[in-house]
Formats: sequence, structure tokens, C-alpha cells
Amino acid sequence: MKDLDTREWLLTNGLGGFASGTVSDVHTRTYHGWLFAATNPPSGRKFLLSHLEASLEITGKAIALGTNIWSSGEIEPSGYQFLHHFNINPVPKWVWSGDNWQLTRQLVMPNGNWERQGSREQGAGKNKLQIPNTQRILIQYGYEGKERGILKLRLFIADCNFHHQQTGCKEIQFSQLVNQQMVCLQMNDGGQFGTPWHLRWTQGEYESDGLWYWNYSLPEETKRGLGDRQDLYSPGSLTVNLQPGDTVTLEAKVGLPDSQPAILSPDSFAKAVDAEQERLTQIFGWKEEAGSRGENRSFPSPQSPIQQTLLKASDQFIVYRDSIAGPTVIAGYHWFGDWGRDTLIALPGLTLVPQRFEIAKGLLQTFARYCRHGLIPNAFPDIDSEPFYNSIDAALWWIETLGLYLEATQDWQFLLEQFPVVQQIHKAFIGGTRYNIQVDAIDGLISWDANGVALTWMDALVEGLPVTPRCGKAVEINALWYSSLCWLSQWAERLSQIDAGNFLRLTNQAQRYARQAEQVKNSLQKFWNPQLGYLYDFIDPDDRRNSQIRPNAVLALSLHHCSFSQQQGRQVLDLATSRLLTPYGLRSLDPNDPEYVGKCEGSPHKRDHSYHQGTVWTWLIGSYVRSWERFYPEVPIPFDWQPLLDHFLSSACLGSISEIFDGDAPHISRGTIAQAWSVAELIRHFR
Repeated sequence: MKDLDTREWLLTNGLGGFASGTVSDVHTRTYHGWLFAATNPPSGRKFLLSHLEASLEITGKAIALGTNIWSSGEIEPSGYQFLHHFNINPVPKWVWSGDNWQLTRQLVMPNGNWERQGSREQGAGKNKLQIPNTQRILIQYGYEGKERGILKLRLFIADCNFHHQQTGCKEIQFSQLVNQQMVCLQMNDGGQFGTPWHLRWTQGEYESDGLWYWNYSLPEETKRGLGDRQDLYSPGSLTVNLQPGDTVTLEAKVGLPDSQPAILSPDSFAKAVDAEQERLTQIFGWKEEAGSRGENRSFPSPQSPIQQTLLKASDQFIVYRDSIAGPTVIAGYHWFGDWGRDTLIALPGLTLVPQRFEIAKGLLQTFARYCRHGLIPNAFPDIDSEPFYNSIDAALWWIETLGLYLEATQDWQFLLEQFPVVQQIHKAFIGGTRYNIQVDAIDGLISWDANGVALTWMDALVEGLPVTPRCGKAVEINALWYSSLCWLSQWAERLSQIDAGNFLRLTNQAQRYARQAEQVKNSLQKFWNPQLGYLYDFIDPDDRRNSQIRPNAVLALSLHHCSFSQQQGRQVLDLATSRLLTPYGLRSLDPNDPEYVGKCEGSPHKRDHSYHQGTVWTWLIGSYVRSWERFYPEVPIPFDWQPLLDHFLSSACLGSISEIFDGDAPHISRGTIAQAWSVAELIRHFR
């Protein structure tokens, strides 16, 4: 590879920890490294192990195989020039080669496997899932050649918040305790101790020295207008004598060594890879044993390699949250946490399509448990912290997703358990709740009005002010409200047949919900713009209508229950197709709009201004497809999946889908390199 290939790879561990880097093996982001550990899963992520920098000595000649970019702009060493091959499946693998020699390196990050490893703590008032916090990464090098080789691996480490760059100074010291084929490491910053972890290996001699390496450059952060310099500490290096065919396996693991650690052998790496493949096989039913049926079968069997890769990508987002003792969803890697709205929108693709119904149920239960004032959290709490309720639509997405779960599972007992939460949401919206969210008594539509917040999915803030405030009555919010009322009426009717003791009360409720739904259906016509043949984006508190062409109209058409006519739906889709549709999703604003911004680049301030002003969002392609299938059932969808599939397989983050793309061609990918709802909507609709 003559040029730097900065496409990225990602490994995750089901607890919020991850490893990531580039094909060329150069680190270009703050978030590149081999062990980012979630100290309070999935939060408290710490950057611990950056990498091992390899050099190979053959017949007295040393070949440096690392690649670094320095603040001067110099690339040194330039080991990428020896990089012959890279592959992501089943795990990242690099092959460096030259005359008569070849060195391979592979990485695997075992999953915390909390779905199976957890145990219940019993006792007075206790029923909490206890999760072994086993966060580790295994590295294996293999050597082939005609002569004996000497492999030197220099260890580079850090200990800082994963959003920050480490800056070396005399106050920061790293203690190391060297034992047989192991070194234990911990940072000491002026008496504040960091996260202990250890590295062990199958063979080699470790020599400690303790050196700072200053001023690594992180060019991706330069592009984003963020801190772009980093210092790394090297506590020492490992020297391994290798005969042709030899391997050396290393394991970096969070915490102090176990009193009786599992034996680390050359086979440990292969066993970890096989265990991960078996875990995915059990989850997704990739094979069937004789006389048995795969437990979770959704895609046609046998699944295509693309479909399997999509499911593998989806699993990276489902993690365990310690503070709620249950499942949650990371919105995007590298830097996002778990968000309510994103989780609920992604839930059908991540859990219902692959029939991970217990995960779906756990997610819905968790949200229900934290429902307050009729609102669902937009961010889960850490321990002893309050959730964030800065969303008008998370509660409505919860009802919509609950409906999709029930349609898929027919789990009416779960509906019986959750119906009080459904009623709580309904009552709060009718009577009024935070942020002046309330139903207009005249037309039955939901309105909100609060300064300094952005409660819809278009939630970017700049200097405390919403870029797209959308106060008043937003079109997709009220479409969700209509769908919610339809679900409520349907569920009350069904429960009246199950709960005979409350037959009359539930029947009356079903009728009341149906009347409210009919009122909202009629009032939703206020959003119809006959001049454009499109839906107004929102009606502000003084009753002015916003006629910008945004994808929220398509969102409004895509829900399980839709109030708009076929003629209206087709007109909306025709205009959205001509103005908003791109090969990677829907633009957030019509390019002809004076507020349109075609590129989401530059400083955080500049990017936040463009985030919902023309930027393409991949997750919206799901709404577009569902709407098209509803209103043009006999007409092929005017969308070619191939560019998005090419992006998924061979661009940006190999085996995942970016958060956003530029509105302008060539639609460069931006934002997080792996986004949950982007992957989820592709799973939901690609066949």
C-alpha cells in the first residue's frame, strides 16, 4: 500500500469498551487505540492501551513497521509501505512483507457476553444482574521467513477520558510491576490513581525504560476543529525471538491479574475468535444443528454474507448499562453514548428483525421504568444521576416501538404490564407536562414552547440556542401522536377481551382514544400545503406555518398508522424524491432553501449549524422506503441500495455505516463512523 489508507475498523465488547484504528495502522483520531475501557459500563470510558509499535530484525537489519504522523507533518516511521494486505473478517488482520519475510498481526476483543454471564444477586430488595467486567483485547503476531527474526514490540499507553488527548507532564507517572511474562500498569497523576490493567504474553523478554513520545498528530481532529495533539507514554518493550512459523500472543486486560489466571497460550487467540463466532451464531441462528431449528431466524436461510455482516454490525451497538442493570444501545461510535430517541428508532432493526425479542423487551421495560411526567428519558442516568428528559418525541417513539414489538411477538401479557405507562404518557400529554408540552384543546394536536431547548430529533444547539427550534406543532410529532392514539384504542379494545373485570372501562377508553385519534386525523390536515403539495414542517405558536421542505414530512408518512391520503402521500414522496433523496439517505433540507448548507465540516460551531440544514441522514432512508411501499405499492422504490452497501462494506468504517453525509455530491461521510440507527434501518429494509 503506497498511500495511507485511513479507512477505519472497529471492535466492541458489549460493555461500552472498544478498539479502533485505520487500515494503514496510523492513528488519526483521539478515539484510535486498542483498549478503550468502560469503567462504569457503558460510561466512564478510558483510553488505556494505544498500540504496540513493531520492528522486525532479520539478519541484522531492523525494519520499522509502525506508522505515525507527527505535529511537524512528518510520517515516521512509514511502516505502511511494507503493508501488503489487510482484512477485516473475521477479525482485523494486517500482513507486512518484504523479501523473504512476512509478519501478520490480528486483534480480537472478546465480548463481555453479559446476556449469558450475568447472575442474579438475591437478597432483601435485591434482584440485580451481576456482570463480570471482563474487558480485554488479544493480539497475535505470526512470523514467516527463511531466517530467524527478532520482533520488538514497544508498548504505548495512556490513561485519560476517551474524549481527551493525553498531554505528558512530570505530574503524570505510570507505575509498572513486572512479573513473569506480565506487566501491571497504573497511572498516578499527583496522587490520583488511574485504572489498573495488565499486559501478558506467551513468550519474549520485557525490558522497562519509561519514555514519553511527544506531539503525535491527529489529522481527523484537525479537520473537526478540535484538539489534535497527543503525547503517549512507553513503559518498555518486549523482544521476541521468532523462528519461521512462530507466533506470539498478548492479552491486555483491565484490572489486577486474577489469582489464578487462565493460561495464555498460542491457541488462546483462535479460541477467542471461535468463541465470538459461536456467540454470534447462537444469537442470529447462522447455522442449524441436525434436528433443531435456529432460535433466531429472520432473514431467508441461508443468509447472504452481506446480511450476516449487517447483523454482526448491529450487535456492536447493544451493550449492558450497569446503572440500570439491563440492555441499552450505543447511538454511535466513537463518541456517542446511549440515547433514548435513537435507541427506540433503531430498536426494530437491531432487535425485532433478527428476533432478539428479549433484548427488545428489556429495552422497552427500562424506558418504562424511567418514565416521569409522561416523558421517556433521552439519555440514561449513570449511577446516582438523574435521567435527561429533553425530548418531546421519545415517549411517542416508545409507544410506536412497543406497538411494533407486540405485532412481532403477540406478547399481550407484556402489554398488560406496560399499559399503565401508556396511560401515564397519554394523561401527561393531554394535561400538560414539562417544556409546555400539551395537547391543544381545540384541535387535539401536540404543541410545545420552551426557550433554549430543541426537543425534536433536529436538536442541534449553538451557544445555547436551537438551530432549528421548531416550537409549536411539529409535523412528525403529531403524526406520532396520531399513531399513538390508534395504538391506544387498539390495545384498550384487546385488553377488554383479556381483562373481563375491566371490560366496560377498557371499552369506553378504546372509544375515547378512537375519537381523539379521529380529531387528530382531521387536524393533521392543517399541515397540508396545497401550493407545494407537501406538508408544513411545523406550525409555530403564533400559528404561522413553516413551509421548508424537510424529511419530517416523510417521517410522518412512515409510521404504523398514517392519516394522510394516497394522493397526499404520493405528492410528498414525489417532491422528497426530487429534492431530498441521495444515494445515502435523505437530506435534512431542500438544497434550494436559502438556509441550506451542503457540507457538514469545519469547527464544532460550523458543523452544528449545518447538522440539520441539508446534511444527509442515512436512518431516514427507512422512513422513505416504508412510505413508498405504503403509497406506491406497485412501483419499484427509486433508490439504488448499491452505493450504501459499498459504503458499508468498503468505505469509512469497514462493516458499518456512518452517521451522516454531506448534502452536496460526492456526499462525503461525516460524523460517527458507526451509527446504530443507520445500520438498523438498512437491516430493516435491505433484502
